[in-house]
Amino acid sequence: MANVRHGPHRAPKTRIVDTSGIANAASYGWSSTNWSGYAISSDVNGTYKSVTASWKVPTVKPPSGTQSSSLWGWLGRWLASLFGVGPSSSDAYSATWIGIDGFTNSNLIQAGTAQNIVNGSPQYYAWWEILPAAETEISPVEYPVSGGDVMAVSIAQQGDGTWQIQLQNQTRGWTFTKSGIQYTGPQTSVEWIEEAPEVNGSVTALANYGEVYFTNLTVNGANPHLQLSEAGIMVQNSQQVSTPSAPGPSLNDFNIQDGAAQPPAPTV
Repeated sequence: MANVRHGPHRAPKTRIVDTSGIANAASYGWSSTNWSGYAISSDVNGTYKSVTASWKVPTVKPPSGTQSSSLWGWLGRWLASLFGVGPSSSDAYSATWIGIDGFTNSNLIQAGTAQNIVNGSPQYYAWWEILPAAETEISPVEYPVSGGDVMAVSIAQQGDGTWQIQLQNQTRGWTFTKSGIQYTGPQTSVEWIEEAPEVNGSVTALANYGEVYFTNLTVNGANPHLQLSEAGIMVQNSQQVSTPSAPGPSLNDFNIQDGAAQPPAPTV
């Protein structure tokens, strides 16, 4: 497998890009070349002890005219891993996840799903990660993921100071739990993110993920009361490629959409 990381090269707040001419740019609090979504931060260490969200895994499609057999797709991924090269020009990646830290520092504990186009073929799986290590892919044989599956994901500090990550595929009926995790980040931010991850050291092109609805958001077991100023857009090659909506009326959900158009906010 390729070496995949889901944190930014630098914290998104230090990576503000030129947003002149970008739709609704003034409404958002930040921009990044590989993250979009919502992030909340604090100056107080230990502020964030848990985060949750649910979403439907987006379906990605191969680019028009691209053909690739599963054998060639496997061979391409194996060669990339063997020689440490970045993704090919036709590959595109997207990751949907929640996390604690990473927005204003280089620490991060996170978990989510991957929706990629690799050598022309869709690729789906669940994963978790603690920077600076690369992602740990959760066995797609034992814990399969497909576009359209409904996921519920949580990250929580336990009473003994260790952490637990849990991913539930509510469509397929499985639950993956990783307990006793050692994590010592400052706990000064929390995120709900759609991302173009880093593969073998290079930020990838964002796969066309369509739209994702993040719902059932909590922080420390409570409503996060999202504000649009906490949202950020993704900009690659001077193009806005991923855009979140305003929060819904309950302030604990939002939509996010591939491209520059702002999707409508949830209505319930």
